[in-house]
Amino acid sequence: MPLDLLTGPWALPVMSLLVFGDAFLVVVPGEIAVTVLGAIASSSGSPSLWAVIGCAGAAAALGDIACYLIGRTVGLERWAWMRRPRIRAALDWAGLRLDSGTASVLFTARFVPFARLAINLVAGASRIHPGRYLALVTTAALGWAAYQASVGAVVAAVIPGGPVVAVVVSVAVALGLGAVIDLAVRRGRRGRRGSSDSARPPRSDVA
Repeated sequence: MPLDLLTGPWALPVMSLLVFGDAFLVVVPGEIAVTVLGAIASSSGSPSLWAVIGCAGAAAALGDIACYLIGRTVGLERWAWMRRPRIRAALDWAGLRLDSGTASVLFTARFVPFARLAINLVAGASRIHPGRYLALVTTAALGWAAYQASVGAVVAAVIPGGPVVAVVVSVAVALGLGAVIDLAVRRGRRGRRGSSDSARPPRSDVA
């Protein structure tokens, strides 16, 4: 992507569109787009870092709210993809997590793409109060946007070589952080499964 496109008038709209799409499709590089523009903002001054955070936060919140509305109006079984075993397992997991604490789950899920989708769909289907959901998801989206943009800004401030080098390194850092978060989530799920299995009463083979 040419540097003039990243610093031009289309930079923020394109980033916002990617972030919004990331709410539905995990393959859309929303996080990377925010990190890259954070690096560009720090190294070139255009667009401003605050504009990157504001636009990314608004787009992220709108994407999450759209998923919430889908869950609220359509439910969790209307479409065939929702009934696939892997999707059902994720939605069931999201329901259990929401039961244990809505605020903390919405904040942490914002950093995990597929978990984010499942949590927001289930939040809508379980009819969490719209006002409470809106306040929580907006705060979480702005926090996520500030984090992603700051990663790029810090990389650009620390790594010499100008905007191009900052973009390349920030993409690598964003991918690395994403991999670490995914690994931590998987280990956490395995740990919870192990503890729940050990807590179950032993099976009896006596009829």
